[in-house]
Amino acid sequence: MPISAGHRAALLTATLTATALLLTAGCSDDGGEAAVPEASGPTGLDRLAAQKLEWAPCLPPNAAEGGGPAPTPLPGGTGWECSFLAAPLDYGKPDGDTVDLALIRAKARDQGQRIGSLIFNFGGPGGSGVTGLPGFANDFESLRSRYDLVSFDPRGVGRSKPVECLSDKQLDVYYALDFTPDDAAEEKTLADAQKKYVNGCEKQSGAQLPYVGTENAARDMDLMRRVLGDDKLYYFGISYGTELGGVYAHLFPKNVGRAVFDAVVDPAAGVKEGALGQARGFQLALDNFAKDCVARAEECVLPGSSPAEIEGFITDLLASLDKKPIAGIGDRRLTQTQATNGIAQALYSKEFWPYLEQGLDEADAGNGALLLALSDSMNGRDQNGVYSNIQAANAAINCVDFKDRFTLDQARGSLPEFRAASPVFGDFMGWGLASCSQWPVPGAWDHPDVSASGSAPILVIGNTGDPATPYAGARSMVEALGKGVGVELTYNGQGHGAYSSGSKCVKAATDAYLLNGKVPASGTTCG
Repeated sequence: MPISAGHRAALLTATLTATALLLTAGCSDDGGEAAVPEASGPTGLDRLAAQKLEWAPCLPPNAAEGGGPAPTPLPGGTGWECSFLAAPLDYGKPDGDTVDLALIRAKARDQGQRIGSLIFNFGGPGGSGVTGLPGFANDFESLRSRYDLVSFDPRGVGRSKPVECLSDKQLDVYYALDFTPDDAAEEKTLADAQKKYVNGCEKQSGAQLPYVGTENAARDMDLMRRVLGDDKLYYFGISYGTELGGVYAHLFPKNVGRAVFDAVVDPAAGVKEGALGQARGFQLALDNFAKDCVARAEECVLPGSSPAEIEGFITDLLASLDKKPIAGIGDRRLTQTQATNGIAQALYSKEFWPYLEQGLDEADAGNGALLLALSDSMNGRDQNGVYSNIQAANAAINCVDFKDRFTLDQARGSLPEFRAASPVFGDFMGWGLASCSQWPVPGAWDHPDVSASGSAPILVIGNTGDPATPYAGARSMVEALGKGVGVELTYNGQGHGAYSSGSKCVKAATDAYLLNGKVPASGTTCG
């Protein structure tokens, strides 16, 4: 799906897929069923909470997790271990069918000073934590001094009974479609394609679609906490992971230990408000990219002596691709949709800006390979044409979470607002409102309830230049969590997230909180 399947960008997808494709991990299929005590003992959740995890060396990730080699040992030689945890498919029937959730961990360096397990969710929704944690492990090595680092593939994701919709070849066709129709015929083509996608999801994964939502994932984390032996949940959520963490805090406020939310989703925003916020966020990031290009003068190869001229060049390029795609990779051509995806992908991190500049320059000359590769990364496609299930899971989780079902007519009517928010991304975000219009399962909420009275303090980190989760979401999360719970930390920077940005100030404040319980003053700012 283009840029966003409804409300949120695909995870930290940009960061995960672009920087961690070769740093992925998997769980062993051997012993895939988690050990569950005999039914003659405890029942329901107590029975599942008593299960003993069988940890084993991790195998390479499977296709749904994104493929690649098994993870390499951490500094000092600590290896990665993987297991499966059995959770109720339906928490209303805890003695019923279960779903096996894939877990990964690296043990704390100092077991004598170990606090507990620090559970990570890197976003999406739809991102594999089993592949994500090894990819980012070096950023969190300081936290491994006193925590076992743990992550998981949420239900419907990766190796945890993944949602599947279309074949790889069908997805190649789907992602090349025009997601910004210009007339009735193009609208029908888009509606028919989206219906085929939804039918594929229902055919292949229909039985689990009602159960992949965020509330169930939050309950999974509390079961995980119990099985791992922790009295409290220690948690680090990034991007969508902040929404998941907020829902957990609402459901289990007394179980929150120390929690960090980085790159914060606005919990007060519905589907339309969230999409408009993203449109503005990506436009801000593009503005900053264009300003940087102008500041570098002749070093920047893009035409234009002002940010407006550079962005005009980009909109003209996209308009030309709408009429005529150009050469891409092999026999695949670069379409307007894929080019826009590729631009958005590169805006997730300032480190990707040189690739964006190069990709735009090459596309202007008729070579769309780099922008297409960036778009493939957004969509979870590897160089062999195999797709992970990140976007299928993203759609399934978003659509079962949010009640709104926008028609194409309603999406079309919203376009003036979205174009005002972003001349480049507005049309894509506006038409994207209709992504869930034909979904077979109703949504749960207008927006998530994250009020968490009685919770321990939660550190909420906002990045002023974040494209995917705009800065205003951090303040909104602090207010929604409630008085005395949310503690706001601001990072004046670029890219998606703050802890892994290289800011010593952000890292020091976060580590002091997670490792020593030192809560920074709310309103602290890091340059």
